[in-house]
Amino acid sequence: MSLLEIKTFGCPVLRQKASSVEEVTDDIRSLVQEMFETMYAAEGIGLAAPQVGMSIRLLIMDVSPSDPEATPTVLVNPEIVSADGEITGEEGCLSLPGVSGEVKRHANIAVRALDENGCSVEYELSEIHSRVAQHEVDHLDGTLVTDHFSTIKRNLLRGQLRKLKREGVRQTPGLIYTTETD
Repeated sequence: MSLLEIKTFGCPVLRQKASSVEEVTDDIRSLVQEMFETMYAAEGIGLAAPQVGMSIRLLIMDVSPSDPEATPTVLVNPEIVSADGEITGEEGCLSLPGVSGEVKRHANIAVRALDENGCSVEYELSEIHSRVAQHEVDHLDGTLVTDHFSTIKRNLLRGQLRKLKREGVRQTPGLIYTTETD
């Protein structure tokens, strides 16, 4: 396995709506393992496939640094089926190094997806689990954490975001997932 390049602000793949995964294959499972290695190396707690250049609806999360009882989670084609409550907190992003800000999210969500074996799963998530899942699902829809920041916060970050964007547009956008048929 190898570490993948994390795409940064300005890389076009981060603004694309990701395609559904038609089938969970060995290639998808290999990508999942590489994504976990990459996320752990970057000291993150969540990572979506577009952040490593794959425009597919796949995300991973492991919030064990905040919740020692948590286990690594893989969500393929995740769909938030219900949400309630509200929490606000500081969020950062591996694709926006050094950038963070206050974001309002749902306190509790139910998410339906496939796991790394292609089996249907449904989770009731709250607190950090809910926040991370919503953040990563945003990536699958081409939404970045900065889109949730206040106008004042975005204005304060303007110079930093411009610099990141210059670097991000030079990154190769990655692969677009397609299914092969024989």
